[in-house]
Amino acid sequence: MNAGNKASFGGVAPLKFRSLGGWVEPPADLQPSLEGDVKADVIVVGAGFAGLSTALELRALGAQVILLEQEFAGFGASGRNAGYLLGSMGIEYEMFVKRLGVAQATQFVRFYDEAVPYVEGRMKTLGIDCDYNPSGVLRAGIHLSQEKRLRQNMALGQKLGAKTRFVDSSEMRARGIPPAFLFAAEQCGGTLNPGKYVGGLRRAAIEAGVKFYERTPLLSFSEGSSIVCKTAHGSATAPVMVLAANAYLPQLGVLRNKVAAIRVSAIETQPLSPQQLAALGWQGREGIITPHYTMESHRLTAHGTMVLTVKKLGYAYGSKTPNIPDQGAYVALEQVLRARYPALHDLGIKHCWSGYVSGAYDFLPVLGAMGEKQNIFYTAGCSGHGLGTQSFIGLLLAKQINGRTPELLAALHHKTPSMLPEPLQWCAIQSAFAAAKLMDDWIDRKVRKDIAIKG
Repeated sequence: MNAGNKASFGGVAPLKFRSLGGWVEPPADLQPSLEGDVKADVIVVGAGFAGLSTALELRALGAQVILLEQEFAGFGASGRNAGYLLGSMGIEYEMFVKRLGVAQATQFVRFYDEAVPYVEGRMKTLGIDCDYNPSGVLRAGIHLSQEKRLRQNMALGQKLGAKTRFVDSSEMRARGIPPAFLFAAEQCGGTLNPGKYVGGLRRAAIEAGVKFYERTPLLSFSEGSSIVCKTAHGSATAPVMVLAANAYLPQLGVLRNKVAAIRVSAIETQPLSPQQLAALGWQGREGIITPHYTMESHRLTAHGTMVLTVKKLGYAYGSKTPNIPDQGAYVALEQVLRARYPALHDLGIKHCWSGYVSGAYDFLPVLGAMGEKQNIFYTAGCSGHGLGTQSFIGLLLAKQINGRTPELLAALHHKTPSMLPEPLQWCAIQSAFAAAKLMDDWIDRKVRKDIAIKG
């Protein structure tokens, strides 16, 4: 591996950059690329949570489905995230209400929250063993100044139908939550291995008879009553298409003015020793996210490592998606690891990775239909919270394509604000990242100051 694929942190040996993410490897039964011309009832583009779920639900309704994937199932955001099955607690309720009003915001909360039991049910029905830990998820503050905003957001969420509860400091300590986290809002859900989950969906899709083509990038498609998708060595034709390529859609010339590809990053530590795990506590292994403007996420894995994600976001000009290291993000995450877990000062970092999620200016999901016959459906804009919702959307889209638009799906439609043209978009996104960093740095400095005073 060349130097460009290694990240170096102060005093720590260079890390291996995982160009596939930390959870997946190319499957041993890689499906053949498309050769020749094929036809079906529906073409699905993208084999992540959304694409695989949509294909499976369509097959259950009797449709013949072609699934096109540019690499292999889970190569994109689905195989690179932190593995949180999280409901509406991960969103900013106030922003949703201001954008949509109370009535429609309530439906969005319902969408996020119903996704959790949907995925839990699919894991059981499809026999997917993905190390799921239904421990609940904590949105946990690291400084007392975060409590008021956290409580206000939680109270508004409850008004909109979200089922959350406040966890005070005494309960946090009784449950063995690491002491850096002072209080939290808690919601149902948990953590899982996203590589195993997407692999389970992939297996189920193949067994269900989905015509699955990996290493088959979509080069172009034509609109009309019959949609023709061109690939390097063939074509696929169907009366309906579903675009489920998330952050890669702008590169296909789709939704360029509605979503941007945002880079998120992760580090995974070496396995913790039994002594380190015992000293850490954290018996329930709850997933933890923080209420920073650019959140931190913290979790233990089933194989005894710790995964930290986000803290620093990235954007490539023109919503491009280069699969390259983000050195600044890994440094920021390593600093978070040392700050939140001082007792683990000698814990090594195993590897790091980055990937892309799609986001709109209002952080709302982007769903709809396009084309002269309105027979090209799309889903994007997960904003980093796609494990549950992008799985659940498969059920809703399949029902719509089958002729019965679910009431919940209809309630999600809204006008997505348009993106700015480049270079204005690059400037706007970078400015937003910088403003969020200033506010988060202020909180982190207050934490360090308090620790210094106590020490």
